[in-house]
Formats: sequence, structure tokens, C-alpha cells
Amino acid sequence: MAKNRKDNEKMSVEEAGRMGGEKTSETHDKDFYQEIGQKGGDATSESHDKEFYQDIGEKGGETTSENHDKDFYQEIGKKGGEATSESHDKEFYQEIGEKGGEATSKNHDREFYEEIGEKGGSRSDRD
Repeated sequence: MAKNRKDNEKMSVEEAGRMGGEKTSETHDKDFYQEIGQKGGDATSESHDKEFYQDIGEKGGETTSENHDKDFYQEIGKKGGEATSESHDKEFYQEIGEKGGEATSKNHDREFYEEIGEKGGSRSDRD
């Protein structure tokens, strides 16, 4: 293990890692980090299956939901919607709307549509 020059005690793994990271950041640019990140991502995708990514996504989602409130999700939803609207046209929204409608119709019966129709009708009566 590396020696700490100040008091001749052994350096912790965390301290050595921090110092190494600081030194690397001084000698490498953004492109370097993007390249090693891409390589790491490629290697990970080769050694893990779909279930692995589903599991880590679920864990990340659970952790995020424990640390953030409704306002956080509204804000990121708004930002995502704005970014999407800037990069997609009317046909994109028509296509995803159609796909969503088809998926919904496969998962719900006539009773579901009658119920939401009643809710929508009563809501518009109040307006």
C-alpha cells in the first residue's frame, strides 16, 4: 500500500483511489473519460443479460423514489417532455399515441372504457 508522506502511516484504499483519481483528472480530458466509459459499458453489456439491467434499473428507481418527492418527478417529466417535443414532430406523437392506444386496448375490456368514459363525461360536465 502507498505511504502517506506526512506521517509515514499507510494510506487507506479510499485515500489512494481519491489521489489517483485527482491525478488522472489533471492529465486527461473529457474525451478520455467518454472513451473509457464506452469501453466499460460495452464490456458490461457483453457479460450481463437483460435481467441484470432490469434488476439494477429497479433498484435505482426504488432508491430514487425514496430520495425524491412528487415535485422532483414533475420537474424531470416537464424537462423530458420539453426536450422530446424539440426533437420530434407531429407524426412521432401520432405514432406513439397509436401504439399506446393499441396496447391499452389489448389490456382492457369494454367495462374499462365505459368507466373512463363516464369519468371523462362527468368531469366535462363540471367545466
